[in-house]
Amino acid sequence: MGSKWRKMKKALGLNLCTYLPRTLEEPPSSCLNSAEKLSDAALLSPVNWPMTPTPSSYGLRLSRNSSKSSKTCSICLTKMKEGGGHAIFTAECSHSFHFHCIASNVKHGNQVCPVCRSKWKDIPMQHPMLDLPVLFDRSHNDAAINLARRLHPPRRVMNQGHAPQIQASEPSMFNDDEQLEQLPVIPGKSSSSNDVSDNNRPVRMMDIKIHPEVSAVPRAQSCGNFDVLVHLKAAATVAGHAVSENNQISQYPRAPVDLVTVLDISGSMAGTKLALLKRAMGFVIQNLGSNDRLSVIAFSSTARRLFPLTRMSDTGRQQALQAVNSLVANGGTNIAEGLRKGTKVMEDRREKNPVSSIILLSDGRDTYTMNQPEPNYKLLLPLSMHSNDNKRFQIPVHSFGFGSDHDASLMHSVSEISGGTFSFIESEAVIQDALAQCIGGLLSVAVQELRLEIDGVCPDVRLGSIKAGSYSSVVLDDGRSGIIDVGDLYADEERDFLVSINIPAENAGSETPLLKLRCVYKGPLTKEIVTLESHVLKIQRPEKVGPEVVSIEVDRQRNRFLAAEAMAQARTSAEQGDLSTAASILENCRRVLSETAAAKSRDRFCAALDAELKEMQERMTSRHVYEASGRAYILSGLSSHSWQRATARGGDSIDVSSLVQAYQTPSMAEMLRRSQAMFLGSPSNHRLIQPLLSFTSEPKPR
Repeated sequence: MGSKWRKMKKALGLNLCTYLPRTLEEPPSSCLNSAEKLSDAALLSPVNWPMTPTPSSYGLRLSRNSSKSSKTCSICLTKMKEGGGHAIFTAECSHSFHFHCIASNVKHGNQVCPVCRSKWKDIPMQHPMLDLPVLFDRSHNDAAINLARRLHPPRRVMNQGHAPQIQASEPSMFNDDEQLEQLPVIPGKSSSSNDVSDNNRPVRMMDIKIHPEVSAVPRAQSCGNFDVLVHLKAAATVAGHAVSENNQISQYPRAPVDLVTVLDISGSMAGTKLALLKRAMGFVIQNLGSNDRLSVIAFSSTARRLFPLTRMSDTGRQQALQAVNSLVANGGTNIAEGLRKGTKVMEDRREKNPVSSIILLSDGRDTYTMNQPEPNYKLLLPLSMHSNDNKRFQIPVHSFGFGSDHDASLMHSVSEISGGTFSFIESEAVIQDALAQCIGGLLSVAVQELRLEIDGVCPDVRLGSIKAGSYSSVVLDDGRSGIIDVGDLYADEERDFLVSINIPAENAGSETPLLKLRCVYKGPLTKEIVTLESHVLKIQRPEKVGPEVVSIEVDRQRNRFLAAEAMAQARTSAEQGDLSTAASILENCRRVLSETAAAKSRDRFCAALDAELKEMQERMTSRHVYEASGRAYILSGLSSHSWQRATARGGDSIDVSSLVQAYQTPSMAEMLRRSQAMFLGSPSNHRLIQPLLSFTSEPKPR
């Protein structure tokens, strides 16, 4: 021991401290005490996920064995025991770290203290010739390099299986994704509306309902802009099985997911934010299945891939946790580069799981690419992820902006372009809940590439318009038919569209046939194309009609579109600096909604819309308030309503205790429950529990 100690002191005298950090491919060093090694179960336990780094003790020392000194490394959050066989680096700012922890950190370009953010002059870094961590300043020389070679000859790194690897240099092609396991074959063949679910066929995964705004129109009267509500609902699931409308259960395992998370680790994420982000990613990793694959992109001034698309087996989970836990906040915010690498992982992969998605999380603004007066947000995504005539269904980017400094316009635009949602996390404490809700949906995709075809039945019926929010829709030139591209639906997820038609006058007859619908979709696992046809919608044509009551279902969706339109107009006025006009637009919309049939019937959906619009008004009281939270709150609301999908939003003025979320599916709610139960199980985190706010309403009667 004395001989080794003298060599180490000599190395320090040459400003050279040698230690070869363990990579993810290597087993733990045998010199570690068994008490310091975590089992697989411990690594997956929330107790061992990282929390806020704490400053270590002061002083520069490389000590002999001693039982009196015990400090905490601010990077790996484990004890730094003197005499434990590890060099301790104490920076000029007086914060201490394991040398191998800080050397690995600096190797990836971080040159400031992870704790106090001060910039270092003398830093531990990787020597380009030796691939050894060196405490490098101007005085290092060949003699020191030779000494380092003698003390620690280079070691080969063995790759064990398909575990994720933190790579010093990235390949030019991200085609090193882990091979997929063979999924069980589910027999099935194309289905039509006449199919009946039985033991030989998969359960029908879609249901269609049609609601006219009124049930009868006088025979001699013609109607323009007559609204018809089209309601679609994907089948529910129970423990991975599909459940049809008549409660028949069939074996139907969920579709596995390829997920890429693009994480902001810029300097502003230091401290509690990064700790909570790591904890949230730990929750995501823990809840992915062995057939799901994950890759993580971390970005600050630059971006790097932590590991390839890797199956979340026991080994994959453990090493993904280790990779995420090693992240340190530093540098600027280059969202564009993070997205570029995230999409490249998806584009270059050799194999594809049935469901693919990207999650983007940031608390800042892109200071590298989007710094023009009028930035073109489409440049942030490659053309392969833009909607066009040849590619109707893209890989969605679900973005999460939190805090008062994130670029809500950028993140909302990225999600809108790709078909994803934008969530505003006002309190960083609910990062995990927000991600849990999103993951709950992605892990329950029931149908894919859903396309709704609308055909007029009566020769004189013409389609006027289709209100479909952000979904691509078109009315064909002859006005006889229309198409809506819906894409993926989660289990138990619903979609509502309003189709405006004209109804001709009738000379005779007791009813007029109006529309017929056809759904075409793909099963995520079977890949079979399924066609489902509705009944023909007919309307009664008596000589006279008494007082008609407008359908609450139709009126509810009218109100949703009115509110979304008011939000968009208010946002435009606010961006132009006219906050008073923006607030007036929202107030006028609230007044109009209060006079509708749904509001007068005390429809809770309408009441929640009113509360949401009121919340937006209050976030426009000043320019400062709007910049800090108003813009993000409105954009998150627009994203939720236009895609009819649950998003997380800040604020606490909407009472969620007695209302349920309009777009939240049971799978989302279950994953959210798991997230909150995990926090409740940790006594130190009770104060972090806050409700995850989203648009709320009662369950819609059908």
